[in-house]
Amino acid sequence: MLFDVTRDGLADIFGEDRLMVLSAAALPPSSVDTEGARLLRTVGVPRGTVLLCEPDEESGRLSLVRDVVDVEDFEVAAEGAGEWPVIGWLLDAHLVLDPGSGRVYAFDADEGTARALHSDVSSLVQVALRFQRLLDEFTFGGDDADEEAGFERLEREVGRIRQETSGVDPLPFQDDETLWSVVGDEIAAGQRFKGDSPGARSLYG
Repeated sequence: MLFDVTRDGLADIFGEDRLMVLSAAALPPSSVDTEGARLLRTVGVPRGTVLLCEPDEESGRLSLVRDVVDVEDFEVAAEGAGEWPVIGWLLDAHLVLDPGSGRVYAFDADEGTARALHSDVSSLVQVALRFQRLLDEFTFGGDDADEEAGFERLEREVGRIRQETSGVDPLPFQDDETLWSVVGDEIAAGQRFKGDSPGARSLYG
């Protein structure tokens, strides 16, 4: 694993009820024993920016890439990608686990692109953890001057997440067009704070 992520560590921050996991039965047999699948089964991802997929009601399995998109329409889709499990959503893209390499890909149907987003699942968990914690805990000042300073602090926090992640895994913030770069820009602009968070209360009253 690139990042040291544990179930206890996430539960201490978010509580057990906000952690999403995948069941072993939902994963294809070829994937279930891989390190990435094990993390998704035992550690999970904090609910919020990333959403994990629900298995099909009839089969109890996750969809495969070939079930949701025509792989031939995608640029740079690896051979065998049609058999990879779709594990979640980020923005408008399917998050897909490559069991062989352990990488997480973003399949964007609108753009027709399949792009490596994380070198392993621990990187996905780490970035989701850090952004979600920022959204949960950040607060702005109470007047206009403090709010401006607050946005400057927020931008620095987003930049720190980008920099520290990129020092270990360059894929999530490889350029300004990656999904996580877009999410980071939205957070820095104050667009992703939920109504019950300190940031939202200080912004919107």
